[in-house]
Amino acid sequence: MKPRHFLSLLDLSAAELKRLMTRAMELKSLQRRGKRHTTLAGKTMAMIFEKSSTRTRVSFEAGMAQLGGVSLFLSPRDTHLDRGEAVEDTARVLSRMVDIIVIRANSHAMVERFAAHSRVPVINALTELNHPCQLLADIQTYLEKRGKIAGKKAAWIGDGNNVCHSWIDASHQFKFQLNIATPRGYEPKPEWVSACRDHVTLHHEPAQAAKGADIVVTDTWASMGQEHEKAERTKAFSGFMVDNTLMKLAKKDAVFMHCLPAYRGAEVAADVIDGPQSVVWDEAENRLHAQKALLEFLLASPSKK
Repeated sequence: MKPRHFLSLLDLSAAELKRLMTRAMELKSLQRRGKRHTTLAGKTMAMIFEKSSTRTRVSFEAGMAQLGGVSLFLSPRDTHLDRGEAVEDTARVLSRMVDIIVIRANSHAMVERFAAHSRVPVINALTELNHPCQLLADIQTYLEKRGKIAGKKAAWIGDGNNVCHSWIDASHQFKFQLNIATPRGYEPKPEWVSACRDHVTLHHEPAQAAKGADIVVTDTWASMGQEHEKAERTKAFSGFMVDNTLMKLAKKDAVFMHCLPAYRGAEVAADVIDGPQSVVWDEAENRLHAQKALLEFLLASPSKK
């Protein structure tokens, strides 16, 4: 029997994602009202993080505690993964001891190998290819702020990175249009675009992508591990800052999103991220609620034969 994993948004059906969003909002309401909801009492979650994290680690640990379970955090110095132990062996052993495993890794291939040999569900908490947990929070935030997202238009401004890839997956699963504007040479991977081509359009001018958008979203120009490229990237992304001039091209009720950490004066102007159209702090909070719904979903889902 194979467990359900969450390595990308495409691992769940559109109907399952819709139910998960509904449950995330229910859990948020319960937490806000101080109602106990210990649906995962007695469960244990292991977290293997090869990269640093603020929001992801805290939201998973706090979420599991609120659901009544416990968490074990394993940094690179706490495992033998970087000292030669086979990923497959670590997966076989850990999955006999805990109920669910969350991994933030340098290599998506490693997470896939881990999941293939795990007896329990594995969650992708960010790889170089995608960041599906972030999109759960982003979609929940839009649903709360503006309602239905199907048929809407989102504008991704900046690097065609791992978060951009998950926005592409989301456009397919939630049926909205995604206009992506990147500098030449920084586009998302062609296979990602091709798989969702009915929902994705590529541009190299931010204004073209932002025109008439319901959502404007961006991310840092140099992600973790790309710090040595910062000067080169700053030059390449000149003209891709989301400022009020760009926001005025979107719809009047458009929202601004950013997965954080943000760099004011680089990818986003301070008066946008701190302005009235920004929903960035709700996005950050919703990592907690959306991931709690995901934990419940995966631990309640029947295994596949």
